[in-house]
Amino acid sequence: MNRIDEVIYTGGTRTLGGRDGSARSTDGRLDVALSRPGGSGRGTNPEQLLAAGWSACFIGAMGLAARAAGVALPADVAVDAEVDLGKSGDGFALQARLNVRLSGLDPSVARDIVDRANQLCPYSKATRGNIAVDINLA
Repeated sequence: MNRIDEVIYTGGTRTLGGRDGSARSTDGRLDVALSRPGGSGRGTNPEQLLAAGWSACFIGAMGLAARAAGVALPADVAVDAEVDLGKSGDGFALQARLNVRLSGLDPSVARDIVDRANQLCPYSKATRGNIAVDINLA
């Protein structure tokens, strides 16, 4: 298990009511209604929140990887993240896909940036070996 040497930031939330409740950050910047995936509720769900956080973090990691390689990321860099919730045995599990768009970059350069970002991104590190993840160049 990796331990942090120096904490840079701590994001805190309080969730009430689980998947049919609400979540609010300790600083008040996030205040969302929660709903079950595929349900009729008007809120988001944990899988969407994970997808949003992971894709944002992954873009930041690609920026670091690109700078280290002396490459500029395209202005329209995008990651379409998909997080699946499903049954596994007698319980539930997650799997994910990150579909990365790095338009205008040579495919081998783009693949190198994505592979390096996957090693840098804290979300990728947290999920590595725990859930099935596919990272695709779109």
